[in-house]
Amino acid sequence: MQKIKHIIAQGLNGLALACASTAALGMVSIVGIIMYSVLMRKFANSPVHITEEVVGLLLSVSLFLGLPMVTLKAKHVRVALLADRLKGSLQTGIQIAALLVGIVFFSWLIYETIPWFEFAFKRSLKTETSRILLYPWMALMPLSLFLTLVIFVARLFGIIDRIPKSDPDHPISGSAH
Repeated sequence: MQKIKHIIAQGLNGLALACASTAALGMVSIVGIIMYSVLMRKFANSPVHITEEVVGLLLSVSLFLGLPMVTLKAKHVRVALLADRLKGSLQTGIQIAALLVGIVFFSWLIYETIPWFEFAFKRSLKTETSRILLYPWMALMPLSLFLTLVIFVARLFGIIDRIPKSDPDHPISGSAH
């Protein structure tokens, strides 16, 4: 059973890392596109007309692709005032409640994004200026939300630790506040 848990945890880590790497490439691309557009505007008096749309798409995709890794590493914003002060079964109960809220929330988000994606796919929606197809970009949202949901479920069932052991910011891990 430990071997299966380890394989699942490694798989989730690999998928989250691939998403995070793609998100990082998206962020670097944003900087490159903006720099190129500024240089073209300044020196060639010819702004790049697709900059705003491509940057908007890359920003949206990067934010959602970063979510699985942030969730896996438990580095998202959290309210720790009460949870960090509790010990034993109370703390476990709070952790389980938080995981259940996360599971319900991400299930609801996935449920809401599927028709949104289908609408864009069926109509082959494109951006206004550069005519870039939207549905390939939109497909990444439910995929990253699903991976995040799977991470929450894996954490709930103990496949991955509820609190990462290497978290130096968490008082249980040994750091003093």
